[in-house]
Amino acid sequence: MGRVFIAGSINMDVVATADRHPRVGETVAGRQVLYFPGGKGANQAVASSRLGMKTTLIGRLGKDAFGAELRTFLGAQGIDLGSVRDADTHSGTAIITVAASDNTIVVIPGSNALVSADDVADVPLAKGDVAVSQFEIPLPTIAAFFQRARSAGATTLLNPAPAQKMSGELLALVDILVLNETELGFLAGVELSESDEAAKIIDVARKLQARGDQTICITLGKRGVLALAASEEFAVQGRVVKAVDTTGAGDCFVGALASQLAEGMPLRAALAFANAAASISVQRMGAGPSMPTATEVAAVVSAS
Repeated sequence: MGRVFIAGSINMDVVATADRHPRVGETVAGRQVLYFPGGKGANQAVASSRLGMKTTLIGRLGKDAFGAELRTFLGAQGIDLGSVRDADTHSGTAIITVAASDNTIVVIPGSNALVSADDVADVPLAKGDVAVSQFEIPLPTIAAFFQRARSAGATTLLNPAPAQKMSGELLALVDILVLNETELGFLAGVELSESDEAAKIIDVARKLQARGDQTICITLGKRGVLALAASEEFAVQGRVVKAVDTTGAGDCFVGALASQLAEGMPLRAALAFANAAASISVQRMGAGPSMPTATEVAAVVSAS
Protein backbone atom coordinates (compact mmCIF):
# COMPACT_ATOMS: atom_id res chain seq x y z
CA MET A 1 0.00 0.00 0.00
CA GLY A 2 1.23 3.48 -0.88
CA ARG A 3 0.71 6.80 0.83
CA VAL A 4 -0.80 10.12 -0.25
CA PHE A 5 1.30 13.30 -0.27
CA ILE A 6 -0.56 16.54 -0.94
CA ALA A 7 1.20 19.83 -1.65
CA GLY A 8 -1.40 22.53 -1.50
CA SER A 9 -3.34 25.32 0.09
CA ILE A 10 -4.69 25.61 3.61
CA ASN A 11 -7.43 28.20 4.17
CA MET A 12 -9.97 29.30 6.68
CA ASP A 13 -13.32 29.46 4.90
CA VAL A 14 -15.53 32.31 6.10
CA VAL A 15 -18.99 31.31 4.90
CA ALA A 16 -21.99 33.62 4.67
CA THR A 17 -25.35 32.00 3.96
CA ALA A 18 -28.19 33.87 2.27
CA ASP A 19 -31.42 33.23 0.39
CA ARG A 20 -29.82 34.40 -2.86
CA HIS A 21 -26.56 35.79 -4.17
CA PRO A 22 -26.29 39.58 -4.41
CA ARG A 23 -26.04 41.19 -7.82
CA VAL A 24 -23.09 43.48 -8.52
CA GLY A 25 -23.39 46.55 -6.31
CA GLU A 26 -26.23 45.05 -4.28
CA THR A 27 -26.39 44.24 -0.57
CA VAL A 28 -28.58 41.38 0.66
CA ALA A 29 -29.33 40.23 4.19
CA GLY A 30 -27.52 37.04 5.18
CA ARG A 31 -28.67 34.30 7.52
CA GLN A 32 -25.47 33.36 9.35
CA VAL A 33 -21.68 33.42 9.20
CA LEU A 34 -19.71 30.20 9.70
CA TYR A 35 -16.01 29.36 9.91
CA PHE A 36 -14.77 26.13 8.33
CA PRO A 37 -11.26 24.77 7.74
CA GLY A 38 -10.69 24.69 3.97
CA GLY A 39 -8.27 25.24 1.14
CA LYS A 40 -8.06 22.73 -1.69
CA GLY A 41 -4.91 21.07 -0.36
CA ALA A 42 -6.25 20.75 3.17
CA ASN A 43 -9.66 19.55 1.97
CA GLN A 44 -8.10 16.84 -0.16
CA ALA A 45 -5.86 15.77 2.71
CA VAL A 46 -8.82 15.53 5.09
CA ALA A 47 -10.76 13.46 2.54
CA SER A 48 -7.85 11.05 2.10
CA SER A 49 -7.05 10.74 5.80
CA ARG A 50 -10.67 10.19 6.87
CA LEU A 51 -10.78 7.29 4.44
CA GLY A 52 -7.99 5.61 6.39
CA MET A 53 -5.04 6.50 4.14
CA LYS A 54 -1.68 7.66 5.54
CA THR A 55 -1.67 11.25 4.34
CA THR A 56 0.99 13.96 4.48
CA LEU A 57 0.17 17.62 3.81
CA ILE A 58 2.83 20.04 2.57
CA GLY A 59 2.01 23.73 2.88
CA ARG A 60 2.25 26.96 4.86
CA LEU A 61 0.21 28.55 7.65
CA GLY A 62 0.31 32.12 8.89
CA LYS A 63 1.23 33.01 12.46
CA ASP A 64 -2.31 34.12 13.26
CA ALA A 65 -5.41 32.82 15.01
CA PHE A 66 -6.66 31.13 11.85
CA GLY A 67 -3.30 29.37 11.45
CA ALA A 68 -3.40 27.96 14.98
CA GLU A 69 -7.00 26.80 14.57
CA LEU A 70 -6.29 25.19 11.21
CA ARG A 71 -3.26 23.31 12.52
CA THR A 72 -5.30 21.95 15.42
CA PHE A 73 -8.13 20.82 13.16
CA LEU A 74 -5.88 19.13 10.60
CA GLY A 75 -3.87 17.35 13.28
CA ALA A 76 -7.10 15.98 14.72
CA GLN A 77 -7.87 14.38 11.34
CA GLY A 78 -4.76 12.21 11.59
CA ILE A 79 -2.88 14.10 8.87
CA ASP A 80 0.93 14.23 9.05
CA LEU A 81 1.71 17.96 9.41
CA GLY A 82 5.48 17.63 9.64
CA SER A 83 5.83 19.45 6.31
CA VAL A 84 3.43 22.30 7.15
CA ARG A 85 5.64 25.31 7.94
CA ASP A 86 4.88 28.75 9.36
CA ALA A 87 4.99 31.90 7.24
CA ASP A 88 5.37 35.55 8.23
CA THR A 89 1.99 36.56 6.80
CA HIS A 90 -1.69 35.81 7.34
CA SER A 91 -3.12 32.38 6.67
CA GLY A 92 -4.98 31.74 3.44
CA THR A 93 -8.60 32.84 3.64
CA ALA A 94 -11.65 32.15 1.46
CA ILE A 95 -14.74 34.35 1.56
CA ILE A 96 -17.68 32.19 0.50
CA THR A 97 -21.33 33.01 -0.09
CA VAL A 98 -23.74 30.07 -0.14
CA ALA A 99 -27.27 30.52 -1.51
CA ALA A 100 -29.68 27.99 -3.03
CA SER A 101 -27.02 25.25 -2.66
CA ASP A 102 -24.57 27.10 -4.94
CA ASN A 103 -21.54 29.12 -3.92
CA THR A 104 -19.33 32.02 -4.93
CA ILE A 105 -15.77 32.16 -3.59
CA VAL A 106 -13.05 34.80 -3.26
CA VAL A 107 -9.69 33.33 -2.19
CA ILE A 108 -6.91 35.41 -0.60
CA PRO A 109 -3.76 33.24 -0.84
CA GLY A 110 -1.80 34.64 2.12
CA SER A 111 0.71 32.03 3.31
CA ASN A 112 -0.21 29.67 0.45
CA ALA A 113 1.62 31.95 -1.99
CA LEU A 114 4.86 31.27 -0.09
CA VAL A 115 4.89 27.47 -0.54
CA SER A 116 8.17 26.95 -2.40
CA ALA A 117 10.26 24.26 -4.05
CA ASP A 118 12.26 24.03 -0.81
CA ASP A 119 9.08 22.91 0.98
CA VAL A 120 8.77 19.84 -1.25
CA ALA A 121 12.49 19.03 -1.56
CA ASP A 122 12.66 16.54 1.32
CA VAL A 123 9.29 14.79 0.95
CA PRO A 124 9.95 11.01 1.31
CA LEU A 125 8.07 9.87 -1.80
CA ALA A 126 8.38 6.26 -2.98
CA LYS A 127 7.00 3.93 -5.63
CA GLY A 128 3.30 3.29 -5.05
CA ASP A 129 2.69 6.70 -3.46
CA VAL A 130 0.36 9.30 -4.97
CA ALA A 131 1.52 12.94 -5.14
CA VAL A 132 -1.37 15.42 -5.39
CA SER A 133 -1.50 19.15 -6.02
CA GLN A 134 -3.84 21.93 -7.18
CA PHE A 135 -3.55 25.52 -8.41
CA GLU A 136 -3.74 27.37 -5.07
CA ILE A 137 0.05 27.28 -4.58
CA PRO A 138 2.74 28.55 -7.02
CA LEU A 139 3.03 26.49 -10.20
CA PRO A 140 6.86 26.23 -10.04
CA THR A 141 6.43 24.52 -6.66
CA ILE A 142 4.03 22.00 -8.19
CA ALA A 143 6.48 21.30 -11.00
CA ALA A 144 9.30 20.67 -8.48
CA PHE A 145 7.00 18.41 -6.44
CA PHE A 146 5.95 16.36 -9.45
CA GLN A 147 9.51 16.07 -10.77
CA ARG A 148 10.54 14.64 -7.44
CA ALA A 149 7.51 12.32 -7.38
CA ARG A 150 8.14 10.92 -10.88
CA SER A 151 11.81 10.38 -10.05
CA ALA A 152 10.70 8.32 -7.04
CA GLY A 153 8.22 6.27 -9.08
CA ALA A 154 5.15 7.85 -7.48
CA THR A 155 1.95 8.69 -9.38
CA THR A 156 1.26 12.40 -9.93
CA LEU A 157 -2.32 13.69 -9.74
CA LEU A 158 -3.15 17.31 -10.59
CA ASN A 159 -6.41 19.13 -9.96
CA PRO A 160 -5.89 22.34 -12.02
CA ALA A 161 -8.26 24.53 -10.04
CA PRO A 162 -8.83 27.41 -9.85
CA ALA A 163 -8.14 27.21 -13.58
CA GLN A 164 -5.14 29.02 -15.00
CA LYS A 165 -2.86 28.44 -17.95
CA MET A 166 0.06 26.10 -17.33
CA SER A 167 3.12 25.18 -19.32
CA GLY A 168 3.37 22.08 -21.46
CA GLU A 169 6.27 21.03 -19.28
CA LEU A 170 4.10 20.94 -16.16
CA LEU A 171 1.26 19.14 -17.93
CA ALA A 172 3.71 16.49 -19.13
CA LEU A 173 4.64 15.74 -15.49
CA VAL A 174 1.01 14.82 -14.71
CA ASP A 175 -0.03 11.16 -14.70
CA ILE A 176 -3.68 11.81 -13.79
CA LEU A 177 -5.47 15.11 -14.48
CA VAL A 178 -8.76 15.61 -12.61
CA LEU A 179 -10.89 18.60 -13.61
CA ASN A 180 -14.43 19.66 -14.48
CA GLU A 181 -15.70 20.50 -17.95
CA THR A 182 -15.23 24.26 -17.45
CA GLU A 183 -11.59 23.79 -16.45
CA LEU A 184 -11.05 21.36 -19.33
CA GLY A 185 -12.46 23.87 -21.80
CA PHE A 186 -10.30 26.65 -20.38
CA LEU A 187 -7.06 24.64 -20.61
CA ALA A 188 -7.89 23.34 -24.09
CA GLY A 189 -9.08 26.72 -25.39
CA VAL A 190 -12.52 25.31 -26.23
CA GLU A 191 -15.92 26.47 -24.98
CA LEU A 192 -17.64 23.65 -23.07
CA SER A 193 -20.92 23.64 -21.16
CA GLU A 194 -22.95 21.27 -18.98
CA SER A 195 -25.11 20.35 -21.96
CA ASP A 196 -22.24 19.03 -24.10
CA GLU A 197 -22.31 15.36 -25.06
CA ALA A 198 -19.74 12.96 -23.64
CA ALA A 199 -18.18 12.40 -27.06
CA LYS A 200 -17.36 16.10 -27.42
CA ILE A 201 -15.89 16.31 -23.92
CA ILE A 202 -13.70 13.25 -24.48
CA ASP A 203 -12.55 14.63 -27.83
CA VAL A 204 -11.41 17.84 -26.14
CA ALA A 205 -9.66 15.82 -23.42
CA ARG A 206 -7.85 13.79 -26.08
CA LYS A 207 -6.49 16.97 -27.64
CA LEU A 208 -5.24 18.13 -24.23
CA GLN A 209 -3.38 14.89 -23.47
CA ALA A 210 0.32 15.64 -23.09
CA ARG A 211 1.44 12.00 -23.14
CA GLY A 212 0.00 8.86 -24.64
CA ASP A 213 -0.24 7.21 -21.23
CA GLN A 214 -1.80 10.21 -19.45
CA THR A 215 -5.22 9.84 -17.79
CA ILE A 216 -7.75 12.68 -17.81
CA CYS A 217 -10.83 12.47 -15.57
CA ILE A 218 -13.63 14.99 -16.11
CA THR A 219 -16.06 15.42 -13.22
CA LEU A 220 -19.59 16.36 -14.26
CA GLY A 221 -21.42 16.63 -10.93
CA LYS A 222 -24.61 14.62 -10.88
CA ARG A 223 -23.85 13.44 -14.44
CA GLY A 224 -20.92 11.43 -13.11
CA VAL A 225 -17.37 11.19 -14.43
CA LEU A 226 -15.81 10.71 -17.86
CA ALA A 227 -12.34 9.21 -18.09
CA LEU A 228 -9.77 9.02 -20.86
CA ALA A 229 -7.16 6.54 -19.62
CA ALA A 230 -4.43 6.50 -22.26
CA SER A 231 -6.55 5.48 -25.29
CA GLU A 232 -9.40 3.88 -23.31
CA GLU A 233 -12.49 5.93 -22.53
CA PHE A 234 -15.31 5.16 -20.12
CA ALA A 235 -17.98 6.77 -17.94
CA VAL A 236 -18.88 6.40 -14.27
CA GLN A 237 -22.54 7.01 -13.49
CA GLY A 238 -23.40 10.01 -11.32
CA ARG A 239 -25.44 10.14 -8.12
CA VAL A 240 -28.46 12.36 -7.58
CA VAL A 241 -28.69 13.67 -4.01
CA LYS A 242 -30.15 16.71 -2.29
CA ALA A 243 -27.20 19.11 -2.11
CA VAL A 244 -26.85 21.43 0.87
CA ASP A 245 -23.41 22.93 0.15
CA THR A 246 -21.24 22.03 -2.85
CA THR A 247 -18.12 23.68 -1.39
CA GLY A 248 -15.28 21.17 -1.36
CA ALA A 249 -17.07 18.47 -3.36
CA GLY A 250 -14.37 18.43 -6.02
CA ASP A 251 -11.70 18.27 -3.32
CA CYS A 252 -13.47 15.35 -1.68
CA PHE A 253 -13.47 13.57 -5.03
CA VAL A 254 -9.73 14.17 -5.56
CA GLY A 255 -8.74 13.12 -2.03
CA ALA A 256 -10.88 10.00 -2.20
CA LEU A 257 -9.53 9.09 -5.64
CA ALA A 258 -5.93 9.52 -4.46
CA SER A 259 -6.55 7.36 -1.40
CA GLN A 260 -7.97 4.50 -3.45
CA LEU A 261 -5.23 4.65 -6.07
CA ALA A 262 -2.63 4.53 -3.28
CA GLU A 263 -4.35 1.36 -2.06
CA GLY A 264 -3.93 -0.16 -5.50
CA MET A 265 -7.59 0.03 -6.58
CA PRO A 266 -8.16 0.04 -10.38
CA LEU A 267 -9.03 3.43 -11.87
CA ARG A 268 -12.67 2.69 -12.73
CA ALA A 269 -13.46 1.40 -9.22
CA ALA A 270 -11.51 4.27 -7.62
CA LEU A 271 -13.55 6.81 -9.62
CA ALA A 272 -16.83 5.20 -8.55
CA PHE A 273 -15.69 5.26 -4.92
CA ALA A 274 -14.64 8.93 -5.21
CA ASN A 275 -17.96 9.80 -6.80
CA ALA A 276 -19.82 8.22 -3.88
CA ALA A 277 -17.65 10.11 -1.38
CA ALA A 278 -18.33 13.44 -3.10
CA SER A 279 -22.08 12.75 -3.13
CA ILE A 280 -21.96 12.47 0.67
CA SER A 281 -19.93 15.66 1.12
CA VAL A 282 -22.45 17.90 -0.71
CA GLN A 283 -25.15 16.91 1.76
CA ARG A 284 -23.26 18.68 4.59
CA MET A 285 -22.17 22.24 5.29
CA GLY A 286 -18.52 23.25 5.00
CA ALA A 287 -15.56 21.88 3.08
CA GLY A 288 -13.10 20.08 5.35
CA PRO A 289 -15.68 19.03 7.96
CA SER A 290 -18.00 17.54 5.30
CA MET A 291 -15.56 14.82 4.19
CA PRO A 292 -16.93 11.30 4.81
CA THR A 293 -15.34 8.27 6.45
CA ALA A 294 -14.60 4.98 4.72
CA THR A 295 -17.54 3.37 6.54
CA GLU A 296 -19.95 6.02 5.24
CA VAL A 297 -18.74 5.65 1.66
CA ALA A 298 -18.84 1.86 1.84
CA ALA A 299 -22.47 2.04 2.97
CA VAL A 300 -23.41 4.19 -0.03
CA VAL A 301 -21.50 2.00 -2.48
CA SER A 302 -23.02 -1.21 -1.14
CA ALA A 303 -26.53 0.25 -1.30
CA SER A 304 -26.23 1.12 -4.99
